[in-house]
Amino acid sequence: MTLHDFQIRPATLPDAATLAACIDAAYAKYTKRISDMPTFSDGIADDITNNQVWMAVQDNEIVAGLILVPQDRFMKLANLAVHPSHSGKGIGRKLIELSEREAKRQGFDELRLNTHADMPENIQLYRHLGWVEVSRQDSTVSMTKHLRDD
Repeated sequence: MTLHDFQIRPATLPDAATLAACIDAAYAKYTKRISDMPTFSDGIADDITNNQVWMAVQDNEIVAGLILVPQDRFMKLANLAVHPSHSGKGIGRKLIELSEREAKRQGFDELRLNTHADMPENIQLYRHLGWVEVSRQDSTVSMTKHLRDD
């Protein structure tokens, strides 16, 4: 698969169940090592209604999802999930780039996210993409990325 084999589009309510299944599949690999893993797909219909939810779709299959939540002073990247059968193909990176463009377009100059300390591969990816760790509390790692016009 090349990066051009998928399209990114906003999620709609009819997508909720399939997107939830994609999110659950993406996080399944972590359930063995993280005992307090929440179900990240809970409330996806509410997210689609109340937040900004994007999906990557290939051949009418949802292969990834992104949830953005505007806050007072920053955009929160609330969830990024790529189906394991499509990981490593650049889809997550494209969704992160979309989150940066959308945050800037909506007048934000900062993105924030929280991830789990037992997901070091995610922390490493975010660092590689210019995110900075700002705090750790228990198992929560908080990161930020300041968006500048280069």
